[in-house]
Amino acid sequence: MYPDLSYILHGLLGTDVDNAFSIVKTFGLLLAIAILTSAYFLNLELKRKEKQGLLGATLVKTVVGEPAAISELIINALFGFLLGFKVVHIALNFSEFQADAPGFLFSAKGNVLAGILGAIALAGIKYWEKDKQKLAKPKIEESLVYPSDRIGDITLIAAFTGILGAKFFAIFEDMSNLTMDNFFHALFSGGGLAIYGGLIGGFIGVVWYLKKHKINVSQVADAVAPALIIGYGVGRIGCQLSGDGDWGIVNELAQPSWWFLPDWLWAYDYPQNVLNNGLPIEGCEGNYCRALAKAVFPTPIYEMVMAFVIAGILWALRKRLPVPGMLFCVYLILNGFERFWIEKIRVNAEYDIFGYHPTQAEIIAVLLFLIGSVGYFVLRKRGEALFN
Repeated sequence: MYPDLSYILHGLLGTDVDNAFSIVKTFGLLLAIAILTSAYFLNLELKRKEKQGLLGATLVKTVVGEPAAISELIINALFGFLLGFKVVHIALNFSEFQADAPGFLFSAKGNVLAGILGAIALAGIKYWEKDKQKLAKPKIEESLVYPSDRIGDITLIAAFTGILGAKFFAIFEDMSNLTMDNFFHALFSGGGLAIYGGLIGGFIGVVWYLKKHKINVSQVADAVAPALIIGYGVGRIGCQLSGDGDWGIVNELAQPSWWFLPDWLWAYDYPQNVLNNGLPIEGCEGNYCRALAKAVFPTPIYEMVMAFVIAGILWALRKRLPVPGMLFCVYLILNGFERFWIEKIRVNAEYDIFGYHPTQAEIIAVLLFLIGSVGYFVLRKRGEALFN
């Protein structure tokens, strides 16, 4: 396993593990790559739809030549304070930061003086920039902005609300051990993300943004469907490489004689996993020297393969479904189907509902499957009415 970047570089170049590069966790690195990959494919689809006239531009008016607004100065001052507050403290306590970068970043520890200087500096820079461009009489400029021009904003909104949703769903996945103290610790820790929480949170955030800017939600939903599942597949690579606990149950099945793939695809013990779960590895050096006592189903790999298969199906269908929203419904159906069955061999907290013990992901998967199925047939009927 490669719990952080230092282990990846060790595998590639033979450098020491647990060095300064260990602050970059493998799962976080692949999560960032997944977000950028999704943004790339979303941008491709948005531009295609714009060329076909399915998505239009909106007229945006911008005031040029005004001095810096108080709100702009406050936002820059707050950002400058946080930057100075943390960066100087990290430089002075790097070993502590290296041991737990996310926990360190989200803690209340920092350098107040550096924060104040950072606030003054960034607020001053913003004031100077706006003052340099100030006109005696501010003017209004108009421009056409296409949805693809907003890809950066859409990606940031999706990432922020998605991670927030993933956090909350992960916290509430196991209600039995939830207290006010561990709620805030879990919320501001670097681990614990529930993919469906991310999907729902990101969906709410992006829909709000699209409606605010009067962009067709159904067309963008269809454009985002392949991008989402591709990003999901890339994210699962991060789960596998880091050994973040998203593995399956113990695989006690005998490997069949016809199995021609590597043994670790049948059952894997995740040596040097980032959670440090399991038994000590003899002769291992470094901070991550444990492997699971019993080999489990490597479900992240299975999900990665299924995600890319679903992505291929959606990519092939994206020009063939006539009614906006249908492709997104197909995504919900396939996503729900895949996740429901993979949950049968995954480790997750279970609920007790009238004697049935589903996981949170199973419940959401069923709901997504049903919503997607109903939505698909409603839209199909609407399309038949329109084109007949």
